[in-house]
Amino acid sequence: MTTTAPVANARTLGLAHYAARGVLEHVLARHGITFQQQVVLRAAVTADAPQTPDDLITQVQGSLKAEPADIRATLDELLARQLLTADGAHLRHTGAGRELIAAVGAETAPITARIWGGIPAADLAAAGRVLALVTERANAELAALTA
Repeated sequence: MTTTAPVANARTLGLAHYAARGVLEHVLARHGITFQQQVVLRAAVTADAPQTPDDLITQVQGSLKAEPADIRATLDELLARQLLTADGAHLRHTGAGRELIAAVGAETAPITARIWGGIPAADLAAAGRVLALVTERANAELAALTA
């Protein structure tokens, strides 16, 4: 008996996203950090230079499509937990913030390897092209809706 793979569509994309996010959120919960806090902190840790709060908000809003006020509240939470620190007009990650991102990365690496391992490179390349196109189109639709 041959099984047919599902056709990629909004539902299959959503199911894959939420399955992967569920795994990540399980790991994040053990570290006492939310998904949005991790996204903001990772943006700060991986930036080439310290960013202003507005720079981080713009970057995260582009990724998560979250409200700026919610992202600003997340920045405040990270500052209160001393995972980020204010340095004049810029925000810098602290040692604790960098260590937390590293710990989450180390814990998720073997899980990620199990999830993505064994998928042929050609399939990953095709999926990457399709997902990039879907992202581009969805971003254009969102821009039109919010204009």
